[in-house]
Amino acid sequence: MAQKGSGEDYVKPIRQLAVGLVVLCLLAIFLLWRIDSPRAERIRAQFVDWVVPNMDWALVPVTETVDLVRGFQSYAALQKQNRQLRDELKQMKAWKEAALQLEQENAKLLDLNKVRLDPALTVVTGKVLADSGSPFRQSVLLNVGSGRDGIQDGWAVTDGLGLVGRISGVGDRSSRVLLLTDSASRVPVTIQPSGQRAMLSGDNSALPVLDFIESPEEVRPGDRVVSSGDGGVFPAGLLSGIVVLGRDGRLRLRLTADYERLEFLRVLRTRSSEEIAPPEDLIGPVLPEPAASLEEQADEAADG
Repeated sequence: MAQKGSGEDYVKPIRQLAVGLVVLCLLAIFLLWRIDSPRAERIRAQFVDWVVPNMDWALVPVTETVDLVRGFQSYAALQKQNRQLRDELKQMKAWKEAALQLEQENAKLLDLNKVRLDPALTVVTGKVLADSGSPFRQSVLLNVGSGRDGIQDGWAVTDGLGLVGRISGVGDRSSRVLLLTDSASRVPVTIQPSGQRAMLSGDNSALPVLDFIESPEEVRPGDRVVSSGDGGVFPAGLLSGIVVLGRDGRLRLRLTADYERLEFLRVLRTRSSEEIAPPEDLIGPVLPEPAASLEEQADEAADG
């Protein structure tokens, strides 16, 4: 116990002595830095030259900490810039989609302008609003009607490539187009170059059937098919498609019109045939009865 107490008695004075020396050293350094004389300035310069190069190891943590803070700031700036670039990329994608849609619409309109039709025919261009959405009825709705555009039932409808169908149902501001693929569609056509007449019949498939061909042996896959104009419903010479051989062995038509992208359609104003009334205008004026022969006049005189 005595030894322990004596040890504690030595530690306390040594601690006080060390603290006093540190205070004296700090005070001396303070006074040295406050003295304004050439000799003190030289001493300060020598002290700095001796201490600072040897303190590089102490500045390494500070330097690394500063670099780390700058790295975090740079990372935050890069993250913010990355978010801005992503937003701009989304906006650019939206603009690209709008540009592609406008380009497609422009191409459709250009294709419509390239279609060569009979100069006697006039057209009304309409935009497709909706389709039937049914596997049992193939039709689309246009934004042109009878009240504003004078659309009538039965008029032929084309896109920029070929025949699409006919008007079947008209409203004041809209009309329905019955497509060639509908099961209720029947269109008389001519197969070129053989000149064979046939009936294009829809069956709700992408390839309508060619029925009632006069001489099927003269028809080959790849022949062009145009409207014949029989019946006075469709104008003659409208391109419909190309003959192909179906899987069932029947001759079918690969339509020229792009049914996957029906956006703008042309309605052909067809002049209705003139009705002849009364029938006498067709038969001609009534001729007077021929005069009786001389023998008949003599017999009538003898009887009299």
